[in-house]
Amino acid sequence: MVALHATSGTDLRNLVLADVLLTRRQLLIRRPHSRHVVHLDDTTDALLHAWLRYRHQRWPRTVNAHLLVTQQTVSATDPVSADYVYRRFDPAGLTLRAVRADRILDEARETEDPVHLVRVFGISITTAMKCIHAAHPHRLGPVPR
Repeated sequence: MVALHATSGTDLRNLVLADVLLTRRQLLIRRPHSRHVVHLDDTTDALLHAWLRYRHQRWPRTVNAHLLVTQQTVSATDPVSADYVYRRFDPAGLTLRAVRADRILDEARETEDPVHLVRVFGISITTAMKCIHAAHPHRLGPVPR
């Protein structure tokens, strides 16, 4: 989700099963002041199906509605910890934030359209403009504040 869709750690932690729209191949990311729909590619869709099967086989009676659960959270209703999400990247020597930023910047290199970045990643127009400027500094004026 992070490498392909630039999902933030907070967004990952807060996903609940009701946000998984399998028949539409979508995830609904709920944020305090907005919602963002992630359209799933074949790889993410297959991995999500595999995770849901594993989750159901391992913890069939869990009351935790969050998409991501662990042995520690399966008997509660809390999301996984931020540390849990961020530490998944440690073995590769990466950080979640760096992978997310790299994915957005990669997309910005392919386009000069900030609206495209807003739609694909659910980021603000200001952030999208900064990414476009970083990807194409020779084509644009000063960086927006």
